[in-house]
Amino acid sequence: MTHPALPRIAASFARQSMMQTLGAEIVTVDDGVCELAAPLLPAMGQQHGAGHAGVTFALGDTAAGYAALTLIAPEREVMTAEMKINLLAPAVGVRLIARGRVVRPGRRLVVVTAEVEAEAVDGARKLVAILQGTMVPVDPL
Repeated sequence: MTHPALPRIAASFARQSMMQTLGAEIVTVDDGVCELAAPLLPAMGQQHGAGHAGVTFALGDTAAGYAALTLIAPEREVMTAEMKINLLAPAVGVRLIARGRVVRPGRRLVVVTAEVEAEAVDGARKLVAILQGTMVPVDPL
């Protein structure tokens, strides 16, 4: 069964040129949850050969934002007000998986979190970052 917010999220996601550049895709959408995945391409690396923290942040922030979008009125959108990231390990593998989750939905502020894992060729996953932040419901621009 698909989530009622999936068509709205898919349409919004398709307009995100950053996510297109990363080759990201929607994996799961549920109430207060969104999971995204993106390949770790050579162009996304930093000087040590791991995935760049900017890619990790972008994927986690976006997953958290879409998790928030599942719980707000259909005519509203969300924007990030603030987001903190803890980088726990180098992002080494073939792809990143970000799972965003709503911690506390509110009328004016939505507190969110995300975990980002790096997936190896054999499917093993390692937690590489956690994010916590606040989304603000807004009228469409």
